[in-house]
Amino acid sequence: MKVLVVGGTGFIGTSLCAELKERGHTVTAMSRNPGGGTLPGGVSKAMGDVTEYGSISEAFEGMDAVYNLVALSPLFKPSGGDRMHDRIHRQGTENVVRAAEEHGVDRFVQMSALGADPDGATAYIRSKGRAEEVVTDSDLEYTIFRPSVVFGDGGEFVSFTKLLAPPYVSALPGGGRTRFQPIWVGDLVPMLADAVESEEHVGETYEIGGPDKLTLAEIARLIHRSDGRSTTVVPVPMGLAKLGLSIGDLIPGFPMGTDQYRSLQFDNVTDDNDIDAFDVGVGELTTLKSYLGGHAGSEAADAAATS
Repeated sequence: MKVLVVGGTGFIGTSLCAELKERGHTVTAMSRNPGGGTLPGGVSKAMGDVTEYGSISEAFEGMDAVYNLVALSPLFKPSGGDRMHDRIHRQGTENVVRAAEEHGVDRFVQMSALGADPDGATAYIRSKGRAEEVVTDSDLEYTIFRPSVVFGDGGEFVSFTKLLAPPYVSALPGGGRTRFQPIWVGDLVPMLADAVESEEHVGETYEIGGPDKLTLAEIARLIHRSDGRSTTVVPVPMGLAKLGLSIGDLIPGFPMGTDQYRSLQFDNVTDDNDIDAFDVGVGELTTLKSYLGGHAGSEAADAAATS
């Protein structure tokens, strides 16, 4: 199968390209900067910007399957403001879907996000929901993935948590009670690859999470313990956090703003984890704790940290 991975040199894209290549597919990775990223030998590269249809169209010729992985991070305020979410996610998806339809692509996989909703609380969630509508309204045989946060080598979730919750004393909005369901990239990409290899996944939307539902405070403690440090969480009232991050919107280069504040007001976990659609059991998934090296400390340390 000839497969085009749009966003193929990114964090998830590089792992997916390697997985698809190992399965015997002919793989092309597209990105704005195809010189970036570390791709396995035999993976072709194509240059294209999803916001410019003319720059991507040619690469779709002759492709059997396309993955759209291009996304801005929900963790940081994008350069150019929140309107960039709509430009990259919705408008970019319109261009990718158009190119896939015009070139007769058989299968299409859209990387969305847990909680995607065209009327959602954040610009990121709204744009992801509107991008899904573009896909479901198309004539393509699609599969949509909605993962929780994805971690692994080259990912930003661990480094973001260290920035938001520094060691020793972490002042977290609401005490860090927001829950996440982190999934390891090495567990996610085989499911992504399976999606184009079986007809049973056509027309499906899958919510995918890891084996554990953890609060932000719990995640911060795990990460710092893996570095041989501890942290005490100091709750910051949500109203004060909103004020501080609203000011962040006005500071050029400041990494977070009101959209990030809003994202901390709702959990990022699945209602029903759809990993069983890929014959995967929860016990087979990699936990964040084991990825970090298992330096999670004792229950006594947990009790002390929360007291």
